[in-house]
Amino acid sequence: MNSRHEVAGGAVGLFGLLGQGNLGNDGSMEAVLAYLRTAHPDMAVDALCSGPTVVSERYGIPAAPLSRFDASMRHGASRPGLIRKAFGLTVGTVVDTFRIAAWVRRHDAVIVPGMGVLELTVPLRPWHTPYQVFVLSASGRLLRTKIALVSVGTNIMHDRLTRWLYVTAARLAHYRSFRDAVSRDAMQEMGLDVSRDAVYHDVVFSLDTQPYEREPSTVVGIGVMDYSGKNEDRRRADEIRSDYEAKMIRFVSWLLENGRQVRIGTSDSADEPVIARILASVRARHPDLAPGQVVGDPVPSMAELLRQTASVGTVVATRFHHVLFSLRLGRPTVAIGYADKHRDLMGRMGMSRYYQETRTLDVDRLIAQFTELEGCAAELRPVIAERNAALARQVEKQFAEISAVLLAASGARAAHGGPVPASPRARVL
Repeated sequence: MNSRHEVAGGAVGLFGLLGQGNLGNDGSMEAVLAYLRTAHPDMAVDALCSGPTVVSERYGIPAAPLSRFDASMRHGASRPGLIRKAFGLTVGTVVDTFRIAAWVRRHDAVIVPGMGVLELTVPLRPWHTPYQVFVLSASGRLLRTKIALVSVGTNIMHDRLTRWLYVTAARLAHYRSFRDAVSRDAMQEMGLDVSRDAVYHDVVFSLDTQPYEREPSTVVGIGVMDYSGKNEDRRRADEIRSDYEAKMIRFVSWLLENGRQVRIGTSDSADEPVIARILASVRARHPDLAPGQVVGDPVPSMAELLRQTASVGTVVATRFHHVLFSLRLGRPTVAIGYADKHRDLMGRMGMSRYYQETRTLDVDRLIAQFTELEGCAAELRPVIAERNAALARQVEKQFAEISAVLLAASGARAAHGGPVPASPRARVL
């Protein structure tokens, strides 16, 4: 496809850290892809992403790598020296700039589907995702392709270059919405006028989870993370990681000592070494455990994550989307949060009492929170179900808005089968 006009229904691209093992990001893409296939079936859809092979095989759309540099360094025969690495990074960044722009030019619209794409809650260099998102929005503005940042997350950041790249990317986007008020307020504080921007919650709430739903069991789901702090904590990363793992080992041990069956998992494949270390430590402490009393699960796909989550009754999790998926499936959950988005999510779901900060995690308090959660799980499930339904309706409203603002020229109709009305909250720059 050499031109955006070669496809009768138009062309829309999906952009982001997709297919690389972060199932939260993939869930956001699945939600947007399902919407596009239902509401705009004649549109050609492809992706520029960090895991193109997975995206193509799993979702059946063409996909290209987001960064040639990263791919070449990963698959190189030997570890490059500093000079070679710096040279490769410089050349790769220049090449990727033109690749992203050329890809943007072939589309009527590009959607960044949810995710914390404007966040700095984990260690991140400005020349990685921040620069790529900046190039995306700048290319869209120059080439007249509509760029949509849909239900994205952000936070106040202090690194000046990263901050400038993200704020400028948001400013240049044709459409933007935030997944919570915390994100919108953060962008406002960093200097962008967001008075006309809507707050819609995570697009994952539109996912159909009915095929995975089942009666809750007595098994406790534990969601762990390779947590090592933020950018400013790089020097203490190993210490922070060890402290977090030690506390999770202590909590899992308490569960086992009190007769619970435990299933340890995550929503990101990068965390699997953490699962292995926690399992090894717990089993060393409790050599007489019955088979199956504590298990650790890989997470190859969204479907498997949903199946795993549906097999438990209550959840204690760290990664944002592991918390979100657990609540989406109606599981009473304790969140161990590393960003304000966790607190906001738990508040929206009526679960504020069951939240702690990762940095100051108190195991005794966690035990008390879990004990209370487990005792009133039956009362919490209807509350969670009601909030799920309300948030799903909100996401559908945003999809109708996107159809009107970005994709109306395709002549497509909304998912409910009727014309798509323009929304007064749409932001067109």
